[in-house]
Amino acid sequence: MSSRDEIFATIRANRPQVDRPLPTVPLFDASPPPSLLAAFRESLERMGGLFLDPPAAGDVLAPVRTRIASAKIVCSMAPEIEGNLDIARISAPQDLADVDFAIVRAAFAVAETGSILLGDKDLRVNAVAYLAQHLIVLLDPADIVVNLHHAYRRPELRNGNYAAFHTGPSATADIEGVLIHGAQGVRSLSVLPVARERALSSS
Repeated sequence: MSSRDEIFATIRANRPQVDRPLPTVPLFDASPPPSLLAAFRESLERMGGLFLDPPAAGDVLAPVRTRIASAKIVCSMAPEIEGNLDIARISAPQDLADVDFAIVRAAFAVAETGSILLGDKDLRVNAVAYLAQHLIVLLDPADIVVNLHHAYRRPELRNGNYAAFHTGPSATADIEGVLIHGAQGVRSLSVLPVARERALSSS
């Protein structure tokens, strides 16, 4: 037995045999905001994100179509919008370097922080959320949770190989407080609230 194995064996043999249940962590949701969507919007915009107001009538996806109208390369992972770059044909992350707009549907969002969760099932190629110039996210308002305590209980954080919270566009600031967006990732992150069923029926 090596010295390392001997040390570990000694630790295991002398470990206290005490049943110490984990403490119960509250969800801190006793006073939720009146509207999770409104709270999410406020947090998103505070972090530099853009909230796209859906039209009162007509094509609910019109704000997205307007933003991508003059784009050269659009890569869409959302079935509601068709792009001109098929993500299924991407063989290497660097092939996404010229994407102007990436469109994806979020797994869910967090009102407290203005964050949206994107996983490997949503993105298909994880790098698209970082290499695209602009990211447009479709979000079902029913998929907004009040805070991160609720978010960490969602199955999307356990069922996939990859998941990341995105809160606004990429940003960095120097010591004098000059804020630059798009320094290490997307230059803008826009969110359009669209119910999944409604989006599919209007496409």
